[in-house]
Formats: sequence, structure tokens, C-alpha cells
Amino acid sequence: MRVSESICHQLAVKFEVLFPHLDERQRRLLMGAEARVLGHGGIRAIARAAGVSETTVRKGVDELEAGEDPLGRVRRPGGGRKRAADVDPGLRPALLALVEPDVRGDPMSPLRWTTKSTRNIASELTRQGHKVSADTVGDLLREEGFSLQANAKTIEGAQHPDRDAQFRYINDQAKDHMSAEDPVISVDTKKKELVGDYKNGGRQWRPEGEPVLVKTHDFLDRQGPGKAIPYGIYDIAANTGWVSVGTDHDTAAFAVASIHRWWQTVGRHDYPRATRLLITADAGGSNGYRTRAWKMELAALATETGLDITVCHMPPGTSKWNKIEHRLFSHISMNWRGRPLNSHDVIVNSIAATTTRTGLKVHAELDPGTYDTGIKVTDSDIDALPIHRHPFHGDWNYTLHPHPRDTASAPENPRSASYRPPQPCTSCLRNPDLTGMPEPALNELVNQLVPKLEELREQGRLQQRGGERIRARGAGAKDKLTTADRVLATVLYLRKLGTRDLLAQLFGINGSTLTRAVRQVQPPPGRERLHHPTLDSQVPDTR
Repeated sequence: MRVSESICHQLAVKFEVLFPHLDERQRRLLMGAEARVLGHGGIRAIARAAGVSETTVRKGVDELEAGEDPLGRVRRPGGGRKRAADVDPGLRPALLALVEPDVRGDPMSPLRWTTKSTRNIASELTRQGHKVSADTVGDLLREEGFSLQANAKTIEGAQHPDRDAQFRYINDQAKDHMSAEDPVISVDTKKKELVGDYKNGGRQWRPEGEPVLVKTHDFLDRQGPGKAIPYGIYDIAANTGWVSVGTDHDTAAFAVASIHRWWQTVGRHDYPRATRLLITADAGGSNGYRTRAWKMELAALATETGLDITVCHMPPGTSKWNKIEHRLFSHISMNWRGRPLNSHDVIVNSIAATTTRTGLKVHAELDPGTYDTGIKVTDSDIDALPIHRHPFHGDWNYTLHPHPRDTASAPENPRSASYRPPQPCTSCLRNPDLTGMPEPALNELVNQLVPKLEELREQGRLQQRGGERIRARGAGAKDKLTTADRVLATVLYLRKLGTRDLLAQLFGINGSTLTRAVRQVQPPPGRERLHHPTLDSQVPDTR
């Protein structure tokens, strides 16, 4: 039990009034009686209130419990051992010199770069000729107004001169959108989490002596499920959250795909008359204001949904003020504290179970899609975007408009969610002169390999998720290549009919996606391969 300051003050006043009328032993017995009444921590509190050592108070407690008779002897005033600070006038200045803040203390002090515990300070003072104990050092430090204190995170660094103005601008934009019943969402990527038997911060109630056993080191197991990347969307007006748990990379495509799924599943139903969408995001990361791919993906989303998408970024260094941080992510962290995140299912279920007394509801789902990194966006691509930069800080505040469509190829309803940009035609690439086999033979090859490829991909995703799928097959982001096109691309690649980048352009994808497709059909040595006489004949002899 910790004794309050008010009780200590009352005791100090009592001792100040009574002590002049009591002898030494009577004082000890009085302090011992008060310490016993206070219980645990009472000896220290009484010693501080009376200005004596804890040993003296403890001796009074022992005498009371032993029931000793009065000794009949009273020490003369001023008797007893003198305090160390009184005997050694240089002790207090030497102590203060050691514990002074570094900017004012001795730069050559032996304790400058070590822990300034009372034991280390007492050892250094003794080395300097001031013999003192660690307890006495603690008493002297408290007398001088020192206490144990942790670092205080208050220094924010250099602040942008328009920081407060940007906050006001975001607030005005949010009010304007919400008054028109248009959605306002706060988005961000939560800290990546290790999936497996790893230590998770916090504590939870369990039977005593039975903690959850986890790995001793937080090194990612390459053979395990990997990492989880939670990307959150927080609807400010509805106080609801949507979290997509990715398993690949935190890219702009992943961020916008999460927003797209939120809109298709929740947003367009909650806001049927919406014509605009406001997104508040951090200044960096996959949704940063310098990320070109972020703007490209948002432009495609604006075209598909028919919404004017406005983005307002938080000023640099102020990400903690983003609504999603303290209205969604903080509650998720508290909900799974002290619990190892053994699988992606555990993560998804823990996020979905997060609630607050203010009515927060969260939906979570797994996104097993692949998202390529290193995608280049050229200046001409950015110049072609239907983007309007706001007069105030156009780098932080901008609106992406739906791109005008060709009326001959676009659906009648400009907001139709089924609209997709036209895909490259691959029928011409099935020419026997290119594939080296008649078209019936190619069809037979595709029909034989597609089921095996689908089975291998499902097994890989099962291992990556760490459990069975929670959504229907085909849900989520669509693959850029069908399984049949993967086989066709592999045949053309193995026949060395062109460079990787040329073949990628013919299929309407990038080089990384083509390489991944070829490795899925014909993995490198050491991994399980799909052997087929027709396919193996396309591989050149490297012996």
C-alpha cells in the first residue's frame, strides 16, 4: 500500500508536536505503533514523515512486538550517530555533481554513460572518499527534490509552418463532405505483425504459473506464415472500421484495393447518394503524398466508382493525429494484447471482435492477393491523370475525377461496379508459329496443367494464411493473368521469342508479374515442378 502525501503530512505535524515531550525510546515506540497501523509501506512512510532512518522505525516496531520493559535510560539531546551529510560537508555537493543533468554536469563524470542507480552513485562517492550507503543516497536525493522519472515524448521536431493551417483545412473539408452526406474516411497501415508463436506486448489473465509459451527470438521463420499487414479504413461519421489483412507487400495497389473492397461492400450501401469521397491519410508510406502509384490507383478507383475522390494528407510528422490511430488501431492493439498471433485467422478474428463502449464496430477480412513492388510511374502517366490540385498546398490536397470514358465501350451506367478497362487480347499469341504446337495440342496442355496449377496455388495460399480460407473462392482482388494465360506465357517465355519486358507488354502486365507466372508453372530447381512432355520440350538443354 502506498501512503498518500496528505497522511504523511498529518503524521509529520503530529510528530513535530509530540517529539519534544518524549524520550528517545518513546519516540521509537510511537513511530513503531503508527507504522504497524499503516501496514505494508508504513515503515518508509513514517521514516520520511519523522525525518529519521527506516532502521529506527523498524527497531520501534520490533520493541513493540517483543513486549520489552522500559530501559529507564534517556539519551541526552544531540546524542546518537550524526547524519552522513552532517559529518561530511562535501557529500551533498559531490552527490549533486554526479546527478546534475548532462548539459550542466561534469562531462568527464564516470557516471555520464552508465545507469545512475543509487548503488552506482554510492560506489562512485565512496571511491571519491565520501563513504555512504545506497539508502542514504536515496534519502539525500529526495531531500534535494529528485525522483525517478522516465523520458517524456513531447519534442515533435521541426514543425511545418502550415501545419495548423492544414489541420483547419482538413477539418473544413470533412465538415463540407459530411454535411452533404458524402463519406469521410481515415486510412493508414497498422504496424506489420509477425504471424506465429511470437511474443506480443501486454498481459492477460491466465492461471498462475501458466503463461503462454512463445519463441525466444522474434526472427521471422521463412517457412512459416510470414507477416500480416493490416490496412485500415475508419469511417469517421459512422464510427466503423474496415481492416484488410494483407500477406504480400504494403503497396499503393494494396491500399487502394482495400478502399475499393470497403466501398463495394459497405460504402456504396451506407452512402447511396454519395458523389464524393474524402480520404485523410498520412504524409508517407504506401498512401503518401509523394507516392505516384497511390495517385494512379486512386484515379482508376475514381473512374470505376464515378466518385470525385479528394485526398487530404496530414502534415509531415503528425501521423499520430490521424483519426484512425486513436479511434481504431489503439483499440485493436488493446484487444489482442498478450496473445500470440499464431495465424492469419487469429489476427482477422481478433480485429473483427474489437469493440468499444462508444459503439465502434470493425469488419476484418484476409487479402491473400499478390501486389508487386517496384512499379514505375512516369511523368507522362502523372500528367495524364484527371487530377485537380487545390489552391492551398496542392501537394497535400488534391481531387481525382472520374476519367472520361469512350461511350462506345463503356457501360450505360457510368457508376457500374462491373466496369473494367479492356484487357489485352491474347488470342493472337496462341498462333502455332509462336507456340510451336498446334492449337489443339496447346488446349490439351492447358487443360492438363490448369487443375494442377490451381491445386498448387491453393496449397501455397493455405500455408501462407495458416488456415482455411474465410471467403469464397474468387473473392478479393482479381489476378492479372488467368491460369491459362500463365501456361501460354510460360511456353512463349521458354521458347525465347522475346525479352521478358516485351512479353509482359503483350500480356498487359509488368515484368515482375510475368516472372512470377513463369515460376509458378516451371519453378526453379529444388522446388516442386510440373512435368509434362510438351512443356519440358520447350526448355532448352543447358548441359
